[in-house]
Amino acid sequence: MSKQWSLDDIPPQNGRRVIITGANSGIGYHTAAILARQGAEVVLACRNKRRGTDAIARLQRELPGARLQLEQLDLSSLASVRAFTERQLALGRPLDILINNAGIMAPPRRVETTDGFELQFGTNVLGHFALTALLLPALEAAADNSPERPRVVTIASIAHKTGRLNFEDLQAVRHYGPMSSYRQSKLANLMFSFELNRYLRVAQSRVMSVAAHPGVANTNLFRGGRSAAARAARSVLSSLIGALFNSDLTGALPTLYAATAPDVVDGGYYGPLGLFETRGERVGPAKVASLAWNEADARRLWQACEVLTGTAFG
Repeated sequence: MSKQWSLDDIPPQNGRRVIITGANSGIGYHTAAILARQGAEVVLACRNKRRGTDAIARLQRELPGARLQLEQLDLSSLASVRAFTERQLALGRPLDILINNAGIMAPPRRVETTDGFELQFGTNVLGHFALTALLLPALEAAADNSPERPRVVTIASIAHKTGRLNFEDLQAVRHYGPMSSYRQSKLANLMFSFELNRYLRVAQSRVMSVAAHPGVANTNLFRGGRSAAARAARSVLSSLIGALFNSDLTGALPTLYAATAPDVVDGGYYGPLGLFETRGERVGPAKVASLAWNEADARRLWQACEVLTGTAFG
């Protein structure tokens, strides 16, 4: 970039349709607000209907006339993913941008999804894999009807740098560590984005696959918790992060850049450039751990996702 990119550089999004998972709070919420302000029609795909309704009401107060839609989507349930995508495809409308934003971070104990997967891998990885595969026809329809290339933006994390894919125990049945399972899921997100890009290029598709990370942002990932002790610990961590690192809005900048900037490249990965990639309003190419470039492991991960979700691309 020849100059620092900012929100003012986001081109008009009139006529574009966007789906954002986990858009009721944090980075997803601010991404939805800014894209709606720029004229996009935004679908907030949220697990919790009440929180989603509250988010829509808040956005409508802030942005009268914004085109917003709430859809219930629980990424930890493949049945919910399939029902959501069936409703979307039944509309017969193109999809210009899919932002795979929702995520679960480090539950203290191993929890399973309704399909029997470890919660973080099942939600962060498998849910988004199936969602993207099933929505690909709508993205391809946008590619056929617009000069702007459709984009899939998958949210990774700087935590991917210390992640490892344990193909012998992807569901952490034998050993569960809250952060090790989170780091694995974020490495998998990034590798999925890269492998999706390779798939799309071989298919000669106009759809782009890119990834972004927010640095360290003060989002609900840090504020949540299932117990009083966990909530108290995360409250302290949240306060430290709020003082030292990114706000929700600043954390949304890499996502918005990946979704809209004209100089984004196929297979790109973007994040904040300040303080070891943890903070800052300057956005640019992010550093990738060597493991994330392993194409053999990425193909193996892709195949595992196909088997586990019963979903295939193409």
